[in-house]
Amino acid sequence: MDQIINQMLKQYSSLTVYDKKNSIKEVVQEIMLCGLSRAGFFKTAAFYGGTALRIIYGLDRFSEDLDFSLKEPNSLFDFAEFMPTLEKEIRSYGLNFSIEEKVKSVESGIKSAFLKGNTKEHIIMFYADEQLAHSIGSKELIKVKLEVDTDPPDYATFETKYRLLPIPYEITLYDMPSLFAGKIHAVICRAWKNRVKGRDLYDYVFYLSRGAKVNLKHLLARLEQSGYITEKDQTTIEDVKRMLCKRFETIDYSQAKQDVKPFIRNFDALNVWNKDFFCEITEDLEEND
Repeated sequence: MDQIINQMLKQYSSLTVYDKKNSIKEVVQEIMLCGLSRAGFFKTAAFYGGTALRIIYGLDRFSEDLDFSLKEPNSLFDFAEFMPTLEKEIRSYGLNFSIEEKVKSVESGIKSAFLKGNTKEHIIMFYADEQLAHSIGSKELIKVKLEVDTDPPDYATFETKYRLLPIPYEITLYDMPSLFAGKIHAVICRAWKNRVKGRDLYDYVFYLSRGAKVNLKHLLARLEQSGYITEKDQTTIEDVKRMLCKRFETIDYSQAKQDVKPFIRNFDALNVWNKDFFCEITEDLEEND
């Protein structure tokens, strides 16, 4: 196995099959970020979402996807121009992954692509565990989804961070208040359909536990883009708190807990989850100056 990958892998506690699959995904995610940086992707785009929160700020849960936003709207953005460089970067570490853009039947502002590699092959490569590999289906795939918002709401603010592995590289991402705005928008507006996104609630608690403040202007731009409010509403931080509490009153917390459990280790953190808990901690929500 590549020496750098072995070094990266030591950061993870991989006790179960599930842990090992996630560790491979997390290593691959960081190599992808490095490849995108080397391809010049972050000149026009920024990293955000749960994986950004985990990699940069230490969120203690696994996050599956890599989410990005253009810094300025651009309907002509073409993900394909970055794919050859990204795939070359992945393969330079001896990994056998391919990347392909997802063709959507309905046009939207979100461009998606998937990186795919054979699970059995990479379990053997990363862990040299033939016995474990025999328990995995020959066609099972490790998948990492990339999404780019080509029509981002206004007023996000950005920062630059540096990572040392697999090699030193530079990354542009939403700053903490703007990341928090995106998460609050998800808590209020995400179409949960048949299951609750307990991960959104978990991340919401993480932000507040770190004393994060919200980029209110960016949050309101997101809520306006979703049709949840209008520009005429003149929404304040107190209005946002009321929106959140209204949302917290409708949640099935048993379902929310089940959603997030596969992504965390300490289930005890979920014991206090109920509407009273979330409404009370929301009183501490503040906007960024």
